[in-house]
Amino acid sequence: MTANLVANPNLSIVIPVYNEEDGLQALFDRLYPALDGLTAKRNISYEVVFVNDGSKDRSAGILAKQVELRPDVTRAVLFHSNFGQHMAIMAGFEYAKGEYIITLDADLQNPPEEIDALTEQLLKGHDYVGTIRADRRDSFFRKFASRAMNSLREQITRITMTDQGCMLRGYSRRIVDLVRQCDENNTFIPALAYTFAANPIEITVKHEERFAGESKYSLYQLIRLNFDLVTGFSIMPLQIFSILGMLLSLAAGSLFAYLLVRRFVLGAEVEGVFTLFALTFFLIGVMLFGLGLLGEYIGRIYQQIRNRPRYVVQAVLEKK
Repeated sequence: MTANLVANPNLSIVIPVYNEEDGLQALFDRLYPALDGLTAKRNISYEVVFVNDGSKDRSAGILAKQVELRPDVTRAVLFHSNFGQHMAIMAGFEYAKGEYIITLDADLQNPPEEIDALTEQLLKGHDYVGTIRADRRDSFFRKFASRAMNSLREQITRITMTDQGCMLRGYSRRIVDLVRQCDENNTFIPALAYTFAANPIEITVKHEERFAGESKYSLYQLIRLNFDLVTGFSIMPLQIFSILGMLLSLAAGSLFAYLLVRRFVLGAEVEGVFTLFALTFFLIGVMLFGLGLLGEYIGRIYQQIRNRPRYVVQAVLEKK
């Protein structure tokens, strides 16, 4: 096939790829038939933008072959090294040409057949389409941790997303352009897009087990992601810590006055010394936590003022 890419497609599918060589062919086998069927059903054109996030396996080569097989609808952006899933999506936004953009994981946990449901909502005028995974195929721990972080994030940032971990989401061109204007080094794209949305909606989608490989998010990375989300959209943690510091200062001052009065009334005594040690260690722990929290915000400022590129593109594979 020698056809060129569609110049102005209606729909762009952005898929970040990192070490997915075992599952890419299965993704192709389901993705393209689903999109071809969508084209016939809704009379819209589409393109697929893969972003290889510095994979160390054969993913880049497999994507290059797919560009040769379907040059009419396929573009592959190759990163110089690993910059993270959200930076891969930002690059996909940069190269996507569609009026509507849908992001999708490469591991088939979100079935490509669900793209039609998101497209329907976008065509109805919703500028942001969030998703909720039905019958989620994850461990109890991951589901519990996700619910806990969802609740904490909503209380702190006031951003309402029932299922923040699902990558299958839809955006209008206006939302994508606004997200691209935000020159932040660390950001959580769905939350950022939600803050710009005028007519958002959430729908339920199917969820399947990972076709191959394992999750790219370790426990630390999940914690890191949620910490970025909280500190990137709210200064409430600093405000809470300030209030906590004030209350502890009052408590410590009251305790000091009480012990001073006891010394003059009862004389010198050694009882309770270990309690004072425990209290001291507790206060030191609180101070260290506060320094770490303050350091997180200062670190974000430091990363921003360096003004380094968020990602480096090595090559773009497409048929012009």
